[in-house]
Amino acid sequence: MLIYNITTHIETQIESEWVEWMRQTYIPLMFATGKFRGATFTKVVQEAHIEGKSYSVQYTTPNKATLESFLAEDAPRLELEAQNKFGNQALSFATELELIGQAQIKEA
Repeated sequence: MLIYNITTHIETQIESEWVEWMRQTYIPLMFATGKFRGATFTKVVQEAHIEGKSYSVQYTTPNKATLESFLAEDAPRLELEAQNKFGNQALSFATELELIGQAQIKEA
C-alpha cells in the first residue's frame, strides 16, 4: 500500500474556509477519482516560527500503478481547482510514502 501525502501551508485568515472546503469538496473529489481507499486529515501542531498553519492529508492507494494513474489523469485538474480557489494563500507539496507496517497497543 502507498500513501500519497499532501502537506499544505495556509494563511491564517483563510484557515476555517480552507478546512471546510477540504472536508466538503476536495477530499470527496479525491475519493471520486476511485483511486484512493482512505484519507487521514491532520493539523501540524508544532510549527516553525512562520505565519499561518499547516495541514496534511494522507490518502491510501493500493499500489504504484494506481497512484501513477491518479497523477497523470486527475492530479493536474485537482491542483488547478485548489489554485483557482485559494491562489498563493494555500501552498502544497506532495510526498509518496510506502507503508511498511502498522502497530497498535491492545487494551487489556
